[in-house]
Amino acid sequence: MQPAADLSPNAQTAICEALNQSVAETAVATMLAQNFHWNVTGMAFGPLHTLFQEIYEDHFVAQDDLAERIKALDGHAEGMLAGMVARSKVAEHDGHAEDREMIEALKTAQETLAATLGAAGALAAEHGDTLTEDLCIARGQTHEKFAWMLRAHLR
Repeated sequence: MQPAADLSPNAQTAICEALNQSVAETAVATMLAQNFHWNVTGMAFGPLHTLFQEIYEDHFVAQDDLAERIKALDGHAEGMLAGMVARSKVAEHDGHAEDREMIEALKTAQETLAATLGAAGALAAEHGDTLTEDLCIARGQTHEKFAWMLRAHLR
């Protein structure tokens, strides 16, 4: 394990950039889930309303964990929503949708987050930053689980 303070400046910058990408996508996915939580209707309202809330509550905490890791690496955590939306590969949605479209959008967001965190974890591993790698693996597993749960609703 290489402590954050012992990473090269280039490694710190690259890892922080990957983590800021993760924060941005997590923030957009948080709002996506909350938007759908507010606007879901139909026969599956109850379970979807609850699942969407579980997702946005998880993601809200995750944003803080990821941003705090950036700060531990002596980086700057992106804190502007406009910057996060511009950087994010997770798309916003206006919330006008049927439940299946909401589920599909959130499933795609979870898959995107898992891939982004996988890449960030691999980058951290290349530089011996096992703490960031571990955080990214744990978050990636959470997003894979949410993607599976959402896919189950589509079958």
